[in-house]
Amino acid sequence: MTRSFLIDTDTASDDAVALIMALRAPDVDIRALTIVSGNVDVAQGVRNALTTMEFCGRDDVPVYAGADQPLLRSNARADWFHGLDGMGNMNYPPPRGQAAEGHAVDALVNTIRDNPGIVLVTLGPLTNVALALARAPEIVSMVSRCVVMGGTAWSVGNVSPAAEFNVWHDPEAARMVFLSGLPVEMAGWELSRFDAALSREDIAHVRSLDTPLAHFSIDCNRSAMEAIQIQSGEDNLDLPDPVAMAIALEPDICTRSSRHAVEIETQSELTRGMTIIDQLDNAGDVRNRQTWAQALAANVTVCLEIDVPRWKQMLYRSLV
Repeated sequence: MTRSFLIDTDTASDDAVALIMALRAPDVDIRALTIVSGNVDVAQGVRNALTTMEFCGRDDVPVYAGADQPLLRSNARADWFHGLDGMGNMNYPPPRGQAAEGHAVDALVNTIRDNPGIVLVTLGPLTNVALALARAPEIVSMVSRCVVMGGTAWSVGNVSPAAEFNVWHDPEAARMVFLSGLPVEMAGWELSRFDAALSREDIAHVRSLDTPLAHFSIDCNRSAMEAIQIQSGEDNLDLPDPVAMAIALEPDICTRSSRHAVEIETQSELTRGMTIIDQLDNAGDVRNRQTWAQALAANVTVCLEIDVPRWKQMLYRSLV
């Protein structure tokens, strides 16, 4: 049975690998790609999405340009991590395809309305999705799953000690989405670290597949690997967006999850974008109800562990 997907992304190197996984999944019909400002600007994100589709031999998925800045914040790029082009400074030639006519927010609303039960996967800041919800709140009930690569459940952040980049970049949008009633499944940055990261042996295995997609998936992450060594001293490649996509494609790759009230910090610059997971149900304590007024009920399914060997095998299969 074919499943309909809608993917919102700020296409850079790990986003590109996640898109490959979805584009190569035989039972997935990607109805649209919507591009948001984040890792790179929207025009570069569109270009990178179209380039990735060309590597997959696909030109049948419309790509829509979306919000070019966060709701209330200034843009903050991740070129230090992904490269100036978002693709490891590989300087791929311009793609043959072009962005579809229309705005990504309109595309999100219309695509969800036309495909009730669709799976929404977000790989970047949540600006486009927040704007779509503000425009058409009724689409909440039309989404069967909303898999969000964002936040952290228990580890440090990757852009500050407290926060992961996607949520940090537009915390107000993230808060709107998390409290909207959408069936959010949070796949935090930490799921891609440690054993789940590609080791040097894993990277060599990908190279040994010797396909254009295999080489592309490593080449476009060249800057990311260098940045990871500088940031954490780890000699590996963590791929948060592909891990989130793996969960979207095969939900039981997430082997341990639980429902919690989740809030997003928007007021403090020190902890801006922190995903506050109420794992001990403190929101249910009458003493905290004023603080947690909008998140008393468990509003997010938080993935806590994944089947690491299975996730890696799934990645490898998509690259052959």
